[in-house]
Amino acid sequence: MNRQPVNRDLLVLSKHDISKEHDIASLNELLYNTENMETFCVANEIIDINRYRIIEKPQLVERFIRMQKMKPFVFISNKN
Repeated sequence: MNRQPVNRDLLVLSKHDISKEHDIASLNELLYNTENMETFCVANEIIDINRYRIIEKPQLVERFIRMQKMKPFVFISNKN
C-alpha cells in the first residue's frame, strides 16, 4: 500500500522558531507511518467483563473493532 501522508491540523508548541514547516511535515510523515490499524491493535486490548476475559491478540482485537454492533460491558483499553 503506497499512500501519501495526509495533512492534518497539528498544534506544535516550541520555544525555538526554527523551520516549523519542515518540523510539521516530518510530524505528518511520522504519524502517517505509525497510525494504522496494526499498531492500534497491538497497543490496545479488549476487556470483556461478560466473559471475564482480556483479549490481546491483534487479529482478535481488530475483528472486535470492526464488528457492527458492540456488546455491553466490553471495552477497548490502551495498554499504556
